[in-house]
Amino acid sequence: MDLEQLLERAHSLGEESEWELMADLLREHLSDFKDEPAVHCWLGVAERELGLEGVAYERFKRAITLEPEDPYVLATAGNGIAAFDDEDAERVLRTAALTAPDLPLTRLMYGTYLSREGFHEQAEAELDVARALEPADAQIAYELGVARALGGDADRAAEAVADSVHLDPEDGWVRVVFGLLLIEAGRDDEVAGELISGARIRETDVDAQLGAALAAASTRGDEVAYEMLERARLNASENDLELVTEVEDRLDSAEASWQMLSEDLGPELLRTRLQERP
Repeated sequence: MDLEQLLERAHSLGEESEWELMADLLREHLSDFKDEPAVHCWLGVAERELGLEGVAYERFKRAITLEPEDPYVLATAGNGIAAFDDEDAERVLRTAALTAPDLPLTRLMYGTYLSREGFHEQAEAELDVARALEPADAQIAYELGVARALGGDADRAAEAVADSVHLDPEDGWVRVVFGLLLIEAGRDDEVAGELISGARIRETDVDAQLGAALAAASTRGDEVAYEMLERARLNASENDLELVTEVEDRLDSAEASWQMLSEDLGPELLRTRLQERP
């Protein structure tokens, strides 16, 4: 198998989320292509998806050390090391964006990095370009919303994330973030629908279930509220149980439920989720 065939097969497995098979394939041929940055990079992607973050980080670092010219590799490996707060991430991602300014992925990854690092105006500029290049990409729309939210513009953030939801309505993470942003934007009547939709998709996400429970209770959707509460309890770790009980104590009151969601749990969840890297 030559390099082109190997990478094509690996990409095909990745598109099918067959991460174990992808990793096994690349490891099997790693000795044949030990100096090929793309092999190390895509193996890092597979290992990261398998939860082997430390191993994946070393793969990404190796790919960068081999000085790849491929902007896809630069952007992917740069994003991979950014999750570890590696100081080389900015240089690598900037190089990718400068090398291939018309490639949506490079502008997306650089903009995503900048927004998480607090450079919100620069991030939005990069992501605006990415959006213009690929207007139907749900992840770009979401990250544009994140940059705006982190920059303090909840209204425009909600607009961008709404576009992401429209493009990919089955992404539960985005729908939960959208619901939380709607609280910040003062669009209270829309909150419950989005948080409940997101929680139904992300059935094991305890915080999403609790947020949806409070939102449902605030509109007197008691049956849904307790459904979400029980799902949260089922998936809760020992550290979550106190919060589950605290939410349960408020579900009998629409006013108390909304107060906890809008003043305490919602803002905290939004801050945390906006900082998560893709």
